[in-house]
Amino acid sequence: MPIEVQELPCREGSVGVITLNTPETLNALSGDMIDRMQMTLDGWAASPEICLVVLRGAGEKGFCAGGNIRELYQVLSPQDAGKAEEPTRAAGYFAREYRLDYTVHRFPKPVITLAHGAVMGGGLGLLTASRYRLVTPDIVMAMPEISIGLFPDVGASWFLNRLPGRLGLFMGLTGARLNVSDAMRVGLADMVLQPEQAEGLVSRLQQERWSGECAVDDNRLFRLFRQLELPDYRALPESELARHEQTIARLSAGDHLPEIVDRILDADEQSDWWQAATANLRGGCPVTAWLVWTQLRKAQQMSLKDIFRMELTMATRCTERPDLIEGIRARLIDRDQSPRWSFGSVAEVPEDVVESHFTPTLDDSTDPMKLD
Repeated sequence: MPIEVQELPCREGSVGVITLNTPETLNALSGDMIDRMQMTLDGWAASPEICLVVLRGAGEKGFCAGGNIRELYQVLSPQDAGKAEEPTRAAGYFAREYRLDYTVHRFPKPVITLAHGAVMGGGLGLLTASRYRLVTPDIVMAMPEISIGLFPDVGASWFLNRLPGRLGLFMGLTGARLNVSDAMRVGLADMVLQPEQAEGLVSRLQQERWSGECAVDDNRLFRLFRQLELPDYRALPESELARHEQTIARLSAGDHLPEIVDRILDADEQSDWWQAATANLRGGCPVTAWLVWTQLRKAQQMSLKDIFRMELTMATRCTERPDLIEGIRARLIDRDQSPRWSFGSVAEVPEDVVESHFTPTLDDSTDPMKLD
């Protein structure tokens, strides 16, 4: 089964546990997984028995490496290009994923995500939507969509805008990977647990009495987490952001994206972390760079609901243009690592191409996610 669903009794009440269960794909979110999670969460939201929800991933390598891009490629691939329904199917995948993330954001009961290893794209979307974001020391976080011609989606316009010093822009432009110290430093995680603590947490939750009243159970959870023995933060990996954040803030300042991109690419920073990040930008999709720039600007005054609607429109437009399928082909299918983007540089991208990703504007009557 692509997910494992458990309803575990506690001293009072029950905890619902969803385990993403395709470790061979690093628990990448397929359409089937999304649908099963949505159905489960909808049932638990209405259940008087389920008081808490835990999300976690099977296998040793990661919680969730993002959306199942190979599945998306099959929908968009050249042999299906003549089928009128294919772009609609691809847009439908994104609509269901956004609906799921919005459900987690707005869930009426505490949601605890236990994340380990790879936490990227859609995985980071689920983590940031959760009330409690617990991670193990081996996590690697990133929004690497510029490499495949997409954009930082699943609500990234919301959580990247809340990072300090234009770090959100830098993450979107470069797909920079954050370690556990970076995540804690900028508030993308709430607490670090050792792997054995994470494994035993569900059993610990079962020893408690849960009321089904969100505020009461939140207070009990908060007290429980404060009792846990935390790792020595001095033993965690050194924060790359602590080393580079002032440089990132300086290079990312300004109102002209091509100049910012040039400054980042020309910077004399020699660390492996920096070189990997800027290599992603150098080889990334120029249209994506503009989408990152524009989505973060537009989202500054938006509600979460409107951000999700904006991003779904963006995702739909990406399925209609050539860059996304070309990026997936080059990175994951043929693996030649040489995508042929529709424009050669950030400076060459026309303004109307960028703006076309943001129209039309979805509202209550046209929203396929049917957000409340």
